[in-house]
Amino acid sequence: MPNIRSAAKRARQAEKRELRNKRIKSLVKTSIRNFEEALQGGDEEEAKNRLNQAVRQIDKAAAKGILHKNNAARKKSSLSRRFNQSATG
Repeated sequence: MPNIRSAAKRARQAEKRELRNKRIKSLVKTSIRNFEEALQGGDEEEAKNRLNQAVRQIDKAAAKGILHKNNAARKKSSLSRRFNQSATG
């Protein structure tokens, strides 16, 4: 337990921030999983919609500083590469 009021406030803020970040990271992971399931299902139109949704979630997380911009770019590139490979092959 912090002895100083400002430290106690910082601890409360950190806890709130941690919950918010966990929620957004979970949304990113879920959207990626939904895309992969659609890709496995073979429905190209559904996979494209899920890819767009996943990219939006990743961009939002990067804009809020929850994901580093290079991490977000790597995730988007990987998803796009998978989609393009499935579309051509």
